Amino acid sequence: KADMIMKNRNIQIKPITNDKEFAEANEMIELLLECPEGSEEEKILEAITILACEYEKKHYPIPKPDPIEAIKYKMAELKLSQKDVARYFGGENRVSEVLNGKRKLSLKMIKELHHNLGISANTLLAM
Repeated sequence: KADMIMKNRNIQIKPITNDKEFAEANEMIELLLECPEGSEEEKILEAITILACEYEKKHYPIPKPDPIEAIKYKMAELKLSQKDVARYFGGENRVSEVLNGKRKLSLKMIKELHHNLGISANTLLAM
């Protein structure tokens, strides 16, 4: 399939400057995914993928997760209550204060949450 596309299309590698070009690049990526390893098609696939990724990063950035939402999500996922995680915050009152936005996470809390609940330190530091 990729061979036919390559023979029937004049592929130009150029910066992606708008959503139409981005959609076309994604179409081309989809078509070239099954190309043979080490082929010319694979080189084109890699170039188009890099360009598409850069366009996507610039025009559709993924917002950083909110640390409090990440904690709440992890607690729900692990079915933990505020009482269950109190030791990571230094007490039940602190859990409530942090989760309600009345207190910031301390470095000690961040370390505890990272080590015990597996929440990314980068996510927790985004506060």
